[in-house]
Amino acid sequence: MSETVTAEVTQGDWRASLKEMGREHGFYEELGEQHTALFVEGGNTLIVTFENLDHVYNFTDDRMPWGYGFVTSRGWSMLGMMAHDWTWYRDEAVFDFFDRLRDEGFFEQFKKVVFYGASMGAYAAAALSAAAPGATVIMIAPQATLCREIAPWETRYVKAWRRNFHGRYGYAPDGLKSAKDAYLFYDPRMAQDAMHATLFSGDNLTKFRCRFLGHRMASLWLQMGVLKDVIDGCVDGTLTKPRFYALMRKRRDSGRFMRELLEIVESRGRPDLTAYFCEAVLSRRRGPKFRQALQRAQAVLEKQRKWRAKRQG
Repeated sequence: MSETVTAEVTQGDWRASLKEMGREHGFYEELGEQHTALFVEGGNTLIVTFENLDHVYNFTDDRMPWGYGFVTSRGWSMLGMMAHDWTWYRDEAVFDFFDRLRDEGFFEQFKKVVFYGASMGAYAAAALSAAAPGATVIMIAPQATLCREIAPWETRYVKAWRRNFHGRYGYAPDGLKSAKDAYLFYDPRMAQDAMHATLFSGDNLTKFRCRFLGHRMASLWLQMGVLKDVIDGCVDGTLTKPRFYALMRKRRDSGRFMRELLEIVESRGRPDLTAYFCEAVLSRRRGPKFRQALQRAQAVLEKQRKWRAKRQG
């Protein structure tokens, strides 16, 4: 009981600090019961981010919206949108908020406006960017919609099926029609992510195929030290495909990426391929997991060799 009360008080204090920051540097608004907006004024570039509020509170070091330090260090302004739950930002209070910002000319005071999000946040970034025509939109593994009639194959987010994906800001690809530039990053090996990606189109859209990076590639990029470079390139319009794939070469130095890739390689049931992969990794770094996988693969290959020799003999 006391632990619950302490957690609630701590989170209440945290929200109070966000309100204070909003009063001092911009504004803070609670949009209904499930969403929050924090605006921190900086330069003439505005970054609008979308994320899960509880994730911010529990897992970020400074308990600020994603990229707060990154955005403010560049002198940019920031509008951090936060959600209490996996809402996909499907809330009339959120729609009214963005309508109001649009009608009051809030976005027009900035030279450049950028909407950013990953997964649920990427859906919201694309859909709600319609409130700021001419914006740049950055989407990492987005959903186009969770409407059962349009995407019956999307079965990962059952909790959101009850939400209404029709009406205002409903279909994310429609939101990109008024964008200046849009960047979409997805792993074509993730069937559902790839199917969502096919629903997005337009001359203003650039798609980046990110094989083997999975759905949580934003956190992987953060670990690799390239997330800021990717965002910078999208913001200033210099991120070409050759530049992006050059940055992705750093994945070979990521322990997480190599471990996840090992699982993929082993799942193919090709001990020769597993052995080749592990030998390549171990030639550049230490790794007990890769050493063990190599030993397993070599044992299987030896059994196969003996079996063939027996048949031939």
